[in-house]
Amino acid sequence: MAYFKDMREHLVALEQAGLLVRVNRPINKDTELNPLVRLQFRGLPEAERKAFLFEHVTDLAGRRFSIPVVVACLAGSRRIYGAGLQCDPAKIAERWTKARENPIDPALVASGPVHEEVHLQDELDRPGMGLEEFPIPISTPGFDAAPFTSCSQWITKDPETGVRNIGTYRGMMKSRTRLGMNAGGGQHITQHWRKWQKLGKPMPAVAVVGAPPNVAYASVIKIPYGVDEYAVAGGLAGEPVAVVKAKTVDIEVPASAEIALEGYIRTDVLEPEAPFGEFTGYMDPQQLNPFFEITCVTHRKNPLWITMLSQFPPSESSMIRTVGSEGNAISYLRGRGFACVKDVGYHEASGGWGLCCIQIAEPKDGEVSGILEACTASPSIRAKMIVVVDDDIDPRNVDAIVWAITYRLQPHRDMKVKMMPLISADWSAFPPGTGDPGGFQASGGDSSVSVMLMDATRKWPYPPVSLPPKRIMERVIPIWEELGLPRLELRRPWYGYDLGWWTEDENAAGKLAIEGKHYETGKKMERERVPAPKDESKKS
Repeated sequence: MAYFKDMREHLVALEQAGLLVRVNRPINKDTELNPLVRLQFRGLPEAERKAFLFEHVTDLAGRRFSIPVVVACLAGSRRIYGAGLQCDPAKIAERWTKARENPIDPALVASGPVHEEVHLQDELDRPGMGLEEFPIPISTPGFDAAPFTSCSQWITKDPETGVRNIGTYRGMMKSRTRLGMNAGGGQHITQHWRKWQKLGKPMPAVAVVGAPPNVAYASVIKIPYGVDEYAVAGGLAGEPVAVVKAKTVDIEVPASAEIALEGYIRTDVLEPEAPFGEFTGYMDPQQLNPFFEITCVTHRKNPLWITMLSQFPPSESSMIRTVGSEGNAISYLRGRGFACVKDVGYHEASGGWGLCCIQIAEPKDGEVSGILEACTASPSIRAKMIVVVDDDIDPRNVDAIVWAITYRLQPHRDMKVKMMPLISADWSAFPPGTGDPGGFQASGGDSSVSVMLMDATRKWPYPPVSLPPKRIMERVIPIWEELGLPRLELRRPWYGYDLGWWTEDENAAGKLAIEGKHYETGKKMERERVPAPKDESKKS
């Protein structure tokens, strides 16, 4: 199984595939960089999005950085994500299923490129050092309170078991040696933090930037607490992730990462953090959160700074969450014995989590309700709306899902609402400034949230889909092409098919019509006339 051992190999492959844009002109990281890339998410089809490499980065103070910035290189599109795993985009879910079923523990090595340069604490607070060494962009200029690390993989350990967690969380640049940290109350890093807090100790951590793609992908998905994301990343690659010991904390970091920020997350105090544009499409206001005090910075010679475009969906963060969650959900449901599950689709417009569509085929009695209940019992499947559809519905096509919900579901019979944990920055739960923010602050107010479970499968045979059959549709495709019309991207269903409730007489009538013999059907109908019923109601 092929995989990229570092981010540089991945970028070379993206450029060779025509999926990377090199920007050679000066670009201001604080006002221009992310807004420029944002345009493709608002103005281009998903398939046409690309990664961007900015080679001449400046800031508001006129400083010129020697370190390039890369955006949208992990999940700018489904094709870019597939490139990161060196597999067909249609096979990504299958790749994830195999990784979950065949984890491979990391391998500790003596040294790696991430330690080519080491900057210890005594030099970190000098001008141009520490976090100032790196061109960290402002993600949402005009609303964000500072530059943020947006593609930082935070590595921590459970102090009781020693099991690692790797999660992608934001980091607010507050000084040369201090990052604000936001993970949300339900994240595994928060569970680690609370355990370290009970011990009365700061939590050792490393924030990695530019990890190999398989590690970055594994850090985003929701897997059960206590499962090492390094092992899942090894399963994606088919071999162990090479890791090295950090210099100042007891944490293992990817040996081929671009940058590693080492230090401790305080557990005795919180301080204000944010605003920051979040994946739900709204700003996340200032709140009290932990902060990370940096003790050491290591990086490769001539490192790359990797950032992720998040904020309003669709975005890179919604795509990376969408694709990884699909394979994760399939693995979980099949592991629970639901062999009828064929595919799962999440949706960028919902931030890659809000709408989950599960495609099934030939379910046994009770399996649809069993699937829906299983979804609410697992951290592997987080969604606000979960809908189960038949195998003729594309679970990634919103038009098809809406069609199924509209005409295969009755709300009083086929819908159910259950309570669920809060998702950060979902402002439908409570007004800003009230309720539980889902982070490290004390609870207050009503933060009840829920998930809608929908059975949008056919409960009995239906008439055929009202489109011409496949053989007829296929005959006109060459004519379309001959006319020089735009390239087609056909969405299911694009031809009609039988759904179990159609008679031989009705099939025969359709066949006669395309043979020019519809008068024969008219004569047959003439012979089948019946008297019209009379209105027996009394006249007023």
